[in-house]
Amino acid sequence: MRAAGGIDAIRDALIDDCALAAKMKQQGSIWIGLTGRVQSIRPYPHWDDIRRMVARSAYAQLGYSPLMLAATILGMALTYVVPPFMALFASDWAQLFGIAAWALMVIAFQPILRFYRLSPLWGVALPAITFLFMLYTLDSAYQYIAGKGGSWKGRVQAKAHDHGR
Repeated sequence: MRAAGGIDAIRDALIDDCALAAKMKQQGSIWIGLTGRVQSIRPYPHWDDIRRMVARSAYAQLGYSPLMLAATILGMALTYVVPPFMALFASDWAQLFGIAAWALMVIAFQPILRFYRLSPLWGVALPAITFLFMLYTLDSAYQYIAGKGGSWKGRVQAKAHDHGR
């Protein structure tokens, strides 16, 4: 990390973990994955803590692009929100496809739930959790447009005029 410039090299980065990974990658290949050996120094014990974290950085991660925002929201809705609606409210083949898609997402989520020692039943809630993240992502864009984007430690990190808007 010292060869990459240390913490000083990413001091002004809004998404510091991604900035650190990019700096480290300049030094050679890196592995980014899950491990039980690392503990977060920024816990997010409440839903509002998670909302603020996502709202601080989501629109920046999308390059402040309205097109990327729309594509992301559409993609998340089609992947995670439409299947349970089809499972609950459609009929015939549409309902069967909705049930199958929802079941597959529940199954696909199980390894991460096991890793974090969470109940497997959280898999059923994945569409609702995704819906919240969609709202948080839209809030991120709203905060940016309102000139309050990237609010962190009492400072606004990203203002609309900073990115050609």
